[in-house]
Amino acid sequence: MTMPRVTLLTRVDCHLCDAAREALDRVAARTGEAWTEVDVATDIELERDYGDRLPVVLLDGKEHGYWRVEEDRLVRDLHG
Repeated sequence: MTMPRVTLLTRVDCHLCDAAREALDRVAARTGEAWTEVDVATDIELERDYGDRLPVVLLDGKEHGYWRVEEDRLVRDLHG
């Protein structure tokens, strides 16, 4: 089984993270691409790198965006 191409970096009690989860669910429904979630509190490097600007969307391990999910852009980039 391969890892999902999309990763959502989050933390507990992050209201923007809730909206990002919903957006990624919509992207998954459109594209069939699964996504995974990582709480930055579980990784000191992630906490240091992203702690103040969550949620962050990673596509193929690279930052795709933060705070809001640009759904159409993400769909395009998943298929590009």
